[in-house]
Amino acid sequence: MTDTPTKQEIQSKNDKVPGAMPGEQKKNNRNDRKRNKRGDAKNLERDSDWQERVVQIRRVSKTVKGGKKMSFRAIVVVGNEKGQVGVGVGKAGDVIGAVRKGVSDGKKNLVRVPLTPNNSIPTLSLGSDGAANVMIRPAAPGTGVIAGGSIRTVLELAGIKNVLAKRLGSKTPLNNARAAMVALSQLRTHKSVSRERGISLEQLYS
Repeated sequence: MTDTPTKQEIQSKNDKVPGAMPGEQKKNNRNDRKRNKRGDAKNLERDSDWQERVVQIRRVSKTVKGGKKMSFRAIVVVGNEKGQVGVGVGKAGDVIGAVRKGVSDGKKNLVRVPLTPNNSIPTLSLGSDGAANVMIRPAAPGTGVIAGGSIRTVLELAGIKNVLAKRLGSKTPLNNARAAMVALSQLRTHKSVSRERGISLEQLYS
């Protein structure tokens, strides 16, 4: 009869293998866990900086061969209140899925907004999308956000706290939000303009 090796003998043989080194493997596993925890914490911090606001949820239909296919459309504004904002649209069979798609679409179309020390915009800006026209003007400290509809949501999530805005034309929330995004994307600081033109700030103001 052949003697079958016991579990202790197999364990001792594995420990004697030079490539095994169980002590180092345990250390590596601990280091990997620490790195994963740190990475998860960083991701949570990045996600916590972003805020999401649903502007509108509508039930829409699409005519297909068998009849009408019903779904939901969500308009979502995403921003970190530090000069970055985006508008996204999502469609799905349920509201939660539509909002999730709208958030991911908004993060893909972010716009960086130059903010002044008074949390306002540097200059007057006009934006249009479809039949919607939006005018945004800088305001003095303490004015607040004087705007309505989806334009107010876009300005607040961009981090602007003193601004005057007026919508001209269409009242559609999506077109107004996109027109506000166009107006914010056209903003430039005085330093960037002087650098592009190759002149000093004194010559720019004169």
